[in-house]
Amino acid sequence: MLEFLSLRPDTFGLDINDSSFKIIKLRKKHGFLQPVSFNEKGIAPGIVKDGIIKDEKAFIENLKEIMDTVRGEKLGTKYVVASLPEEKSFSQVIQMPKMDEKELMSAVGFEAENYIPLPSEKMYLDFKKIDPIVDHLDHLDVLIVAVEKTIVDSYVSCLKKSGLIPVTLEIETQSIVRTLVKDETSLTPIVLIDFGGDSTDFIVFSGHSIRFTSSISVSSQQVTEAISKELGITERQAEHMKIKYGLSSKKPAHRSKAVLKTIGPVLSELINEIQKYLEFYSGHDFHDHIPQKLGKKNNVEKIILSGGGANLKGLDEFLSKKLGIPVEFGDPWINFSDKFKKNIPFELQKKSLSYVTALGLALRKTDSEFYQ
Repeated sequence: MLEFLSLRPDTFGLDINDSSFKIIKLRKKHGFLQPVSFNEKGIAPGIVKDGIIKDEKAFIENLKEIMDTVRGEKLGTKYVVASLPEEKSFSQVIQMPKMDEKELMSAVGFEAENYIPLPSEKMYLDFKKIDPIVDHLDHLDVLIVAVEKTIVDSYVSCLKKSGLIPVTLEIETQSIVRTLVKDETSLTPIVLIDFGGDSTDFIVFSGHSIRFTSSISVSSQQVTEAISKELGITERQAEHMKIKYGLSSKKPAHRSKAVLKTIGPVLSELINEIQKYLEFYSGHDFHDHIPQKLGKKNNVEKIILSGGGANLKGLDEFLSKKLGIPVEFGDPWINFSDKFKKNIPFELQKKSLSYVTALGLALRKTDSEFYQ
């Protein structure tokens, strides 16, 4: 969203968050789309805080470094599709009378003022008309997305000062959906949970659109910090133990039990937040327009996990047991051909769940026939 150019230049996806940058560039080779460049780089705490760029100089230096050290082919382009933080955005599905595109463009801005929590002059607004699964509606469903101008302007400024040309800026939840939902269509409501290093994105998707989103403050990094503090070890050692033991009962038993006991309170908080938003969604009308024969209205069919934190052993089974809903790991390559999957670099395949947002951004400016 937030288009700056109508052209379709050669672009790459850039995922920006509080703790890291991730890059993916896709290109058509031998008749199908495949990754030709990728990279990730951790950034020091405080450079980006809660989605706000705090240290512009350090931000630019780190961004230039990750571009200069990219794996695979050199980027060879200045055009970028970059993420915007979910916690600094607002999205809502609204209903509008049926009208043509020109009338809709004019009317949405006025109607959106009834939903956006800040004055319209302080927000950038974009919208997307949602096609219903069954077209028997006497109205239009429209997804509106708004982001504070100060946030967008700061991102654009830093990208330009890094020598880049921003083609599109997009809320990270939109990118996650583009990557993980097959053909961006689901006949029943599903929940996507991106368990990241800084926060957790909670997304309800149904039909052809996001219906509800929220940012949960619980993060994978909090799990690491809890282990480090409780066991008196470095965060690097704690990260290793988290990956090795997770929620399993792997031997030595005293080690795995210590890790499980330590991370329990963090995961309990995550469960509580997820349950709160599930209850909120089930109790409200989000205009899903799903045929009744497909199931009970607002009944979530499954939960899809992504993000670097999703690699925590046993997390899927733990969440499924606690929430009473089937939980599965997302497939970042679900919208790609089998030929594509044979050409994914091993390192990228291994960490693919943490590259979900960057991949969705890279797909933002590609032609769908290349990867569907």
